[in-house]
Amino acid sequence: MKSINFIKVGGLVPVIVQDVFSKEVLMLGYMNEEAVEKTVKSGKVTFFSRTKQRLWTKGESSGNYLFVKEMKLDCDRDTILIKAAPVGPVCHKGTDTCFGEENRSKTAFVDKLRSTIKSRKLNPTDKSYTASLFAEGINKVAQKVGEEAVEVVIEAKDNNKELFLGEAADLLYHYLVLIEAKGYELDEVMQVLIDRHK
Repeated sequence: MKSINFIKVGGLVPVIVQDVFSKEVLMLGYMNEEAVEKTVKSGKVTFFSRTKQRLWTKGESSGNYLFVKEMKLDCDRDTILIKAAPVGPVCHKGTDTCFGEENRSKTAFVDKLRSTIKSRKLNPTDKSYTASLFAEGINKVAQKVGEEAVEVVIEAKDNNKELFLGEAADLLYHYLVLIEAKGYELDEVMQVLIDRHK
């Protein structure tokens, strides 16, 4: 973060904070050089408060911290994007975001999981279960999807939420592995659904 252009914008740069999993925009704040350094060092988002004229760590009074997962600069080096994991509501009004949006969905994590699966395919290791599935071939991957689907159906007949969700997670994971093994993208499946929805 040493290449930030603080001079261009009068010593403060805007900072967009986005939920690392949901991709929801949580808030906008400002940082000076000291706030950036403290954020990087502590792992908690720290702003420069324009009203209080001091550093302010988000959550310092409420406990609703924003834990930094990734920081990026825009192309002009005068705006920061922080992908963070929020603890509790972000807005001082008690809402999930400062824009009044709900931040409940975790489905964007699927993209992170897809990236990991692709990496295991391209860079296999002996310790990776995912890599071992790819090594066994498409028939084994397809068989695992079938097995997990049957287990989901079995658990659906009972009322044990924990077991059902565990099997549903196994099915989703193996389904994503199957799509990768076939050389397709989940976005292509999503496009079929989008086309059907019209």
